[in-house]
Parts: sequence; structure tokens; C-alpha cells
Amino acid sequence: MDIVSIIVTLLVIAVSLLIVSKLPFLGVEIDTFPIALISAIVFAVLNAIGEFLTPSIPITLGILSFVINVIVFGLSAKLVEGFRLRYGVWSAILGAFVMAIVLGLVKTLLAQFGIAA
Repeated sequence: MDIVSIIVTLLVIAVSLLIVSKLPFLGVEIDTFPIALISAIVFAVLNAIGEFLTPSIPITLGILSFVINVIVFGLSAKLVEGFRLRYGVWSAILGAFVMAIVLGLVKTLLAQFGIAA
């Protein structure tokens, strides 16, 4: 992965986090864009570690991956000041679910313009 792809991916994650934080029923709160960017870096690093440590088991049907994303979402909120989960675990579960949808949509949109994220 080249540096441009990494930067684009981090920006996509940061924008996705901001979109998720604007949905009031989720309880995900991010103060500013720089905090979203720091959260995106923490999120990406923790997600990479989580994917490295867990085996790819097709039997789980993606449930293990979702659980890891919920844990990563919660840890990111715990580690970054200015990124809060108002409803605790429920905000982490709902935030990770909506984040997966938003990330998928943004990556699909970027792919339409020939930008790899």
C-alpha cells in the first residue's frame, strides 16, 4: 500500500467517523475534525492489529470481524480524548455497524471516481 492510499484511507475513516457522530441516536460524539483524524489513525492501527491476531474463519460468517470492530470502536473512543460513546457498549455496537455501512458507501463512491481507498 502506498502513502497516498494510506492517507486517502485515513481521511475516509475520519469523514466516516464524523458522519456517524452526526447521527444523534447512536450516541457517538466527536468534537472536531482533527480529533476525528486522530481517531481514524487509532482506529486503523487497532483494526490492523485485530485482523492480524484473529484467524480468518469462514464459519463465523463475519460475526468475529464485527465483534472485533465493536471492540476497536470502543477502544478508539477510550484512547482518544474528544471521542466519546454516550451509551457505552450500545454506542460502540451501533457505531461500528453504521460505520461499516458508511465506509462501504464512501469507498464505493470513491471507486466510481477511480480513487482507491
